[in-house]
Amino acid sequence: MTQNLNVLADIESRVATLTINRPDKRNALNAATRAQFIEAMGQLETNDEVRVVVVTGAGETAFVAGADITEFADRSPMDQFAVMRRRTVYEAVDQFPKPVIAAINGYCLGTGCELAMACDIRIASDNAKFGQPEVNLGIMPGGGGTQRLPRLVGLGQALKMLYTGEIISAERALEIGLADEVVPAGELRQRVSELAATIAEKSPVALRLIKEAARASARMPLDEGLRLETSLFGLAFSSDDKREGMTAFTEKRKPDFKGR
Repeated sequence: MTQNLNVLADIESRVATLTINRPDKRNALNAATRAQFIEAMGQLETNDEVRVVVVTGAGETAFVAGADITEFADRSPMDQFAVMRRRTVYEAVDQFPKPVIAAINGYCLGTGCELAMACDIRIASDNAKFGQPEVNLGIMPGGGGTQRLPRLVGLGQALKMLYTGEIISAERALEIGLADEVVPAGELRQRVSELAATIAEKSPVALRLIKEAARASARMPLDEGLRLETSLFGLAFSSDDKREGMTAFTEKRKPDFKGR
C-alpha cells in the first residue's frame, strides 16, 4: 500500500495499522489527512489479506487532538456546508465492513474523539485524554459527537461533556463507557496487537455479519434488529467458513478460515 505523508499504512499478519502522521500538530486532521485516510480505508476494504484495522496516532502525545482549526476559521457557512457534504473519515470507519480498533495513545479530542467513537473498540493508554471541547470555540461537534457519544455513555454524561468542553482522563472514560479498556502507555501497542491478532483468526464472514448486526442495534428498533440478526444468521450458514468451523470443532482442531 502507498505510504502517504500524513497517513502511514502497515500490514502485518492480517492486521493493518493506519497511523495519523502529524505529530508536530498533535495529529490534528486537516483536509489532506482526511482525504488520505479515506483513500487508505477504501484500499483496505478490498484487500482480502486484511481482516482487522487498527487506527492510531504518531508519537506519544496524541491519538488525534482535534481538527486543524486554521483550515476552517474563516470559512463561510456555505463553504463549510460544502465540505460537510463530502464523505467523512467517520463514515469511512463506521461503514467499514471489517473490525476497526482505535489505539488511543494520548489526546483524543474533538474530531479525534469522534473518530475513535466511530471505531468498533477503543483501547486507551492510561495517559490518554478525551473530550469534545468544541463549545469553547463557539461551535458544536460536527462529526457525530452529539450522536455517538450519548449512545456510548448515556445522555446525561454526554451532555455534561458537550456542554462544558471538559477533558476527562482515560480512567474516567473507562468508567462511563467511552473507552473499552485502559492499559499502561508502554503496553498499549502490545495489547492492541494481541487483541487484533485474536480477532484476525476468526471467520471474516462471521465478523462482517456480526458487525452489520451489532451496528444496526444503535439504529433500529429491537424487533427490526432481531429480524436482521435472524437473516444474517441464516446467511452465515451458506459460507465455507461455517462448514470449516463446524468441521474443525468436531475434529477438535483449530479452524482455518478463508473468508468465503
